[in-house]
Amino acid sequence: MPSRRKLIEMTDEERDEYIANAHTLIIVSNGKNGYPHPMPMWFAVDDDGSLICTTFVKSQKVLNWQRDPKASLLIESGQAYNELRGVVVYAETELNSDQKSVVDTLVKINSKGRDLNSEQLERLRSSVASTAGKRIQLKFKPSRYVTWDHTKLEGKY
Repeated sequence: MPSRRKLIEMTDEERDEYIANAHTLIIVSNGKNGYPHPMPMWFAVDDDGSLICTTFVKSQKVLNWQRDPKASLLIESGQAYNELRGVVVYAETELNSDQKSVVDTLVKINSKGRDLNSEQLERLRSSVASTAGKRIQLKFKPSRYVTWDHTKLEGKY
């Protein structure tokens, strides 16, 4: 019989779909005082599979990742034990201040799950561009995943 851990692991396809459909990502940087610094962020998935979001250039998390690019990321869901699902992503963080990348990221995040035509996308691009000047793109390049999906246990613990 396979280990219980193996029974609840997501396949790569299940993991990628779960990440793509999630809205909020808990990002964790390493603070200068040794404490983890977790923050909830809206995010999108870049074409290369990296997870991307934006934040203010002067934020604590940017300072943390300038010192240490390692990040832990968490997406989770479920209210009861047999519904628990989640992904932990261990990643290296790239900070990108290119304004086009920041705007593109904001558009991806704000259009996620919506079918927008080119005119609507252009309006969205104009709208988010006004905040982009104070922001930076956070790009998390995954190195390892840990996944769980308790629905696979079919109620048997």
